[in-house]
Amino acid sequence: MNTILRKSVLGVAGLAFAGGVFAGPAAAHAAPSVESVPVAVAVQADKPSVDKAKLVPHGVQGAQSRIDLSDEQVDNVKAIIAATKKAGMDERAAVVSIATALQESKLENLGHLGDRNDHDSQGLFQQRPSSGWGTVEQITDPEYSTTAFLKGLKQVDGWQDMPLTKAAQTVQVSAYPDHYAQWEQMAADLVAEHWNS
Repeated sequence: MNTILRKSVLGVAGLAFAGGVFAGPAAAHAAPSVESVPVAVAVQADKPSVDKAKLVPHGVQGAQSRIDLSDEQVDNVKAIIAATKKAGMDERAAVVSIATALQESKLENLGHLGDRNDHDSQGLFQQRPSSGWGTVEQITDPEYSTTAFLKGLKQVDGWQDMPLTKAAQTVQVSAYPDHYAQWEQMAADLVAEHWNS
C-alpha cells in the first residue's frame, strides 16, 4: 500500500473512531468507510454588503409604509442609486432620496396630472419648473431630478445627522413634512438590495 493511500485510510479510520467516541456506542461499532471521495465545494462570491447601520443611523420614526414595486419603479430605484453614486454621495443620501421619491410619486416618473396635479409638480420628486427645478424634460429625467434633489440636500448643513424627514423637508418644502418618515425602512431595504448590484 503506498504512503498516500495508507495516510488516507488511517485518516478516515481515525475520523470514524473519533466520531464513535463522540457520537456514542452505536456509531463506534459502525464499519468504517475506507473509500475517499473528493467533495466539490461551490463557493459563491457574494456582492459586498452595505453597512445597514449607516442606512438608518437613528432608527425609523413612526409607523412604516411599504408597497410592491413594478419593474419600472425598481428601474427608478436603480437610477436614483446611480445618480447618487455619480454625485459622489453615500448610501444614506440614496435612502433619503428614495424615501422622498416614494412619498412624492411612489417611485413613478409622473408627468403633469392636470387637475389632480399639485401646481406643475412632475417627475419622481414632484419638482416644479415654476420653482426653478428645471424644465419639464429635465425634471422627468430620473438622473437629472435625482441630481437636482441631491444638490439641494448637499446645501443642508448637517443633513447626515438629521432625521430623514427633516432632511427631505428642508429640500422639498412640502405641505406634509412628516410624511417622508414612513418610507425610511423601505428605502433602506431598497438601497441595501441594489447599491452593489
